[in-house]
Amino acid sequence: MSRRPPRGEYIETDTGNKVARKATLVGTQNIMLGGKTVIQQEVMIRGDLARSVQSSSSGGAPPNNTAVAIGRYCFLSRGCCLRPPGRLYKGSFTYMPLRIQDHVFVGPGSVIQAASIGSHVHIGAKVVIGEFAIIKDYVRILDGSVVPPNMVIPSFSIVAGQPARVIGEVPEGGHEAFELRELYKTVGNSLPPAPS
Repeated sequence: MSRRPPRGEYIETDTGNKVARKATLVGTQNIMLGGKTVIQQEVMIRGDLARSVQSSSSGGAPPNNTAVAIGRYCFLSRGCCLRPPGRLYKGSFTYMPLRIQDHVFVGPGSVIQAASIGSHVHIGAKVVIGEFAIIKDYVRILDGSVVPPNMVIPSFSIVAGQPARVIGEVPEGGHEAFELRELYKTVGNSLPPAPS
């Protein structure tokens, strides 16, 4: 009688991404992970909401249907939702890509529908980021904030409120706090050693 080894809580990909078995990734062919990204339980990524209208400028090139692109060392906390923004384009409704750069932390229960999020961004718990918002580099969005659609948040800003507004600046020496390499190392399958 053969016993299967216990399965870990996370699936680790070749590029070092750690995806929880209880995360929901819909339309995986339209989701790009840059590597060393952590996706916790109950995270929902909607890759099925991909662009349906093709641009005429691409000529004979194959369509790029990436709905969600996530950079390196990102951390998606439990219960957050990433959803591409949608709008009318050339007379029909379509979705535009959601692009997230490197070292982005998304807090638990947050809903992201931004057009782009820069590098070294910290998004708190239960934050809502409206459609087509643009968040530049080194931004901290505090817990419970609601970023309205189409808002552009400049680099080195601290944002809070409902609706969100810039309430301060990230201090000069505070840039190291955005590094997520150490947090990445703490997540993984802590399987007991195999019996000898």
